[in-house]
Amino acid sequence: MISRAYRHDLNGSRLAPGRTVLECSGVHLGFGGVQALDDVSLTVTQGRIHAVIGPNGAGKSSLLNCVSGLYRPQRGRITLHTDRGAHQLAGTPPHRIARLGVARSFQNIELFSHLTVLENLMLGRHIHMSNRLLPAMLWFGPARRAEIAHRELVEEVIDLLRIQEVRHKPVGSLAYGVQKRTELGRALCMQPGLLLLDEPMAGMNAEEKEDMARFVLDVHELAGVTVVLIEHDMDVVMDISHRVTVLDFGRVIADGSPDEVRSEPAVIGAYLGTEAVAE
Repeated sequence: MISRAYRHDLNGSRLAPGRTVLECSGVHLGFGGVQALDDVSLTVTQGRIHAVIGPNGAGKSSLLNCVSGLYRPQRGRITLHTDRGAHQLAGTPPHRIARLGVARSFQNIELFSHLTVLENLMLGRHIHMSNRLLPAMLWFGPARRAEIAHRELVEEVIDLLRIQEVRHKPVGSLAYGVQKRTELGRALCMQPGLLLLDEPMAGMNAEEKEDMARFVLDVHELAGVTVVLIEHDMDVVMDISHRVTVLDFGRVIADGSPDEVRSEPAVIGAYLGTEAVAE
């Protein structure tokens, strides 16, 4: 169970429900002659699970890379709203965006395979740790108390994701589904106000997807984290999302509730082809 202390210290999360957390306006991103994002605009509100969907190559991961600072868009604004004010993310280094309360998982697992689950999760606490070298080396006084506090929070995340039995095992020795769960846990250990999940269920079987969907809901409901989710499993998206934005060839073609998006002809055409829609 996530404690009140975890929720209280979420980075930038003290916005009222329904307030704008993330705002992308007119975002353009190109690689040579390829336009990955073309005038993309969307708004993510506090306390919601916001899905971004679309066919392969639609620009979904590119959008998350722009938000997290891995890519710098050529035009447009990406604004993060926190309890400390509004912050422009376009062009901001990834480590500074992380300190503003944005964490993410990756489509391809980006863990340290030779380290244990616990050690990987402790790395998620790095933005909250002191940089004072001597106390850390000697491990006394404040440094020891801080280490214990960080470990207690990591153990909460371990319990939430039900990975107690593998906490001391190297990540590289674990099943794929458990590795994906560990990557989610590392992001949670940052105590983000905004969590970006890039296909957290990719490559999983039906049972693993069901488990991961439940964990995403637990993260949202118990930890109080706003989630932006990229996912190809439409059943999962429609079941757990509050709002859905659809991209196709780098452009937004639909935005609304799951029911509204599900029946949108442009969305059906993007997934099935215009001929199938016409029939």
